[in-house]
Amino acid sequence: MNLAFVESPVQLLNVLEWAYTEGGGDRVLTDITVVVLPPVDPMSRGQLRRMAELARDEGVNVRWQEARGGAGAPLKSLRDLSGLVRRAQHVVIGDPFSRYVQLLLTMVRARRLTVVDDGTATMEFVAQLARGERLVRWHRKGSSGPRELVLAPVTARARSRFTPSANRTVEVFTAMPVEAPPGVRVTPNTFAWTRARFGPPLLTKGADLVGTSLVETGVVDRDQYLEAVASLARTHGATRYFAHRRESTDKLHALEAATGLEIVRPDLPLELIARRGPIGRTVLSFPSTVVHTLPLALAGTEVKVAVCDIAPEWLRETASPRAQGFLSGVTETARDVQRLAPWRATAVTEA
Repeated sequence: MNLAFVESPVQLLNVLEWAYTEGGGDRVLTDITVVVLPPVDPMSRGQLRRMAELARDEGVNVRWQEARGGAGAPLKSLRDLSGLVRRAQHVVIGDPFSRYVQLLLTMVRARRLTVVDDGTATMEFVAQLARGERLVRWHRKGSSGPRELVLAPVTARARSRFTPSANRTVEVFTAMPVEAPPGVRVTPNTFAWTRARFGPPLLTKGADLVGTSLVETGVVDRDQYLEAVASLARTHGATRYFAHRRESTDKLHALEAATGLEIVRPDLPLELIARRGPIGRTVLSFPSTVVHTLPLALAGTEVKVAVCDIAPEWLRETASPRAQGFLSGVTETARDVQRLAPWRATAVTEA
C-alpha cells in the first residue's frame, strides 16, 4: 500500500505528479491513500480542498485528517493514523521538516520512502541530508528552547529514516536542482500531469507578478518589499499580483493601495493557475519555487519567467544568516528564466 502525507496544496500537487510518473506517464497511480493534514489558515485550506477534488477526480483516495483542531487533536490523529502508517509498504511525504510528519515517521516500517517537493525547501533538505546536519528550515535562526529539546530525539529518529539501508530505499521526486547523497535516488518532476490535464493557456499582453511570503517569515523588510513590487509593476507593466497563500491581508491591502495592482488570491497552486490561464506573457517573481516550476509547467508556451534578486539591505535582522546565500542559490540555479537586478539597480542580465 502506498501512503502519502501532505500539508500544503503544492505538496498534494506534487504527489499527483509523482503518481502520474509512477503510472507510466499516461495515468495516475490510484493505489495510494493521501492523508491531508491541513493547516489552520483559510487560504491554504481552500486550496487543499480544491486539490483534493482534483485528486479524487483522478481516482485517488483522499483522507482529510484534522491534526491541528485543538489541544487533543494531534495525539488523536496519531492514534487514528498509526495502523495505516505501520501497514504502508511505501510512504510518500511532502514536508520532511514538519514536526508532525516526523512523529509519524517514527512509526514507519515501509521499505520505500519518497519525498516530493515542498518548494525550495527541498533544496535545503537534500543539502542538510548530504552534510549530515539536523533538519532545520532555512529561514530559521535555530532554537534550543524547551520544545526543540523535547522533540530532538523525534527529529533525529525521523532523520535516520531518510538514510538508505538494506531494508529501505529513499527517493526524492523533485523539480529542484539537487545533488542527493549516495544511495538516494532522484527522480525528476517535469510537471507532466499538469501539462497533460490543463492548457495550453490563453496569454494576455501584459505581465503578472507572483507574491512571496518572505515578509511574513521575517526574512524581508515590508517597506522594501512594497517598493520593490511597485518598481517591478511600473517597469514591466504588470497588472495582476498573485498572492502567496501565506501573505497577510494587511500587507496585501497596503500593496494594492500603493501600486494599483489587482490582487488575486488563487484557489489552486500557481502552476495550475498559469497552465489553465489566462496568464501574462511575462511572469515576474522573487526567488521562490515558481522560478523552477513555472518554466516546466509552461513548457511549449510563449510565457517568459523573470526573477528579481533580493538585495542584502532588504533583509531584516530576524533573517537567518543563511538567508542571502539560500535565496541567491534559488535564483542562480533556475533554468530558462530572465534574471533581474534588485529594484534600485537597472541592469538586466540573462540567466
